[in-house]
Amino acid sequence: MEPTETGIFDIFDFPIQHFPDRSVRWLLQDKENVRGLIEILAEQIAAHIDFTRLAKLNRSFVSDTLREQESDIIFRVPFQGHPETNELIIYILIEHQSTVDITMGFRVLSYMDQIWNVQRREWESVNVPRSEWQLRPILPIIFYTGTQPWNTALSLTGIMDIPDALTRFVPTFDILFLSVKETTVSHLTRTGHPFGWLLTVLQKEHADKDAISDALQQAMSYLSTLGTEQAQQLRRTVAYFLLLILHRRPVEEHAGLITILDQHTHEMEVDTMAEALTGTLLEQGIEQGIEQGEIRGKRDAVLRALQIRFGSLPENITAQINAIQNLTQLDDLFEKIFEAETIDDIF
Repeated sequence: MEPTETGIFDIFDFPIQHFPDRSVRWLLQDKENVRGLIEILAEQIAAHIDFTRLAKLNRSFVSDTLREQESDIIFRVPFQGHPETNELIIYILIEHQSTVDITMGFRVLSYMDQIWNVQRREWESVNVPRSEWQLRPILPIIFYTGTQPWNTALSLTGIMDIPDALTRFVPTFDILFLSVKETTVSHLTRTGHPFGWLLTVLQKEHADKDAISDALQQAMSYLSTLGTEQAQQLRRTVAYFLLLILHRRPVEEHAGLITILDQHTHEMEVDTMAEALTGTLLEQGIEQGIEQGEIRGKRDAVLRALQIRFGSLPENITAQINAIQNLTQLDDLFEKIFEAETIDDIF
């Protein structure tokens, strides 16, 4: 689809509710990004996981109220090399609030309990003999993007006034924890995985212009050396950088930061999607901030976001969106793009 005459400046240029957690969930729909995250936190465990068979699970067992409050993602995946278990559940809780939650350990335990209860109900529904019940192990991960240092224990005893004699009666379990803003660049990038370099830019989302420019320049310099076998991940990474720039940086910085993306996409051995994405933004007036009609601009934003996410669109979908006159409906459609796995999930 050719860019419309209304321009592309309005793409993502109106606030999306819950952008931090929704954008991370979108990133983690890529199996390679899940691999990158676990390699940063527990490389020895990542070596036993077959990420090509990573399967996302739904969260239907969570109540509607809790589902609105939490941002998380759950996977099931084969675990190799250990005869004691052949399958693992990966539970990732995305935490972006600026305040540290002292009840985090309890929250994670409650979700682990719900996951195991789903498994129990499955056994009961198909009459699996109790002697054959074996709970799947869960790998809990907290992905924290807040700015406040996390100085609170993740253990249950951390929210108890309890004597040492009673601590052995309190459940204990490990949680993999990544504080994106506090982790050193060398640690994020030590495995060379692209996801670690992506996180070095996320670290600087609220830093000064020079700091985020330097981080983006270094990340894109590294990413531009990668080959075509990582094309899908590179496209997703560049699209995420664009979203981050347009949502988290002042409008006067947009042109300069997007120019960095544009310069390096020329060097990438991938198709022209990312290059066209950044080039079109520049060509259609991001520097001038051309004013658009609000409804027309938001229609254009939804269409372009769908293209970035799913590629070329069926004509009936394009026509359906162009017929929408309601701003709230357009906003709702835009938000769904982050969570949908297929275009049919949206429409």
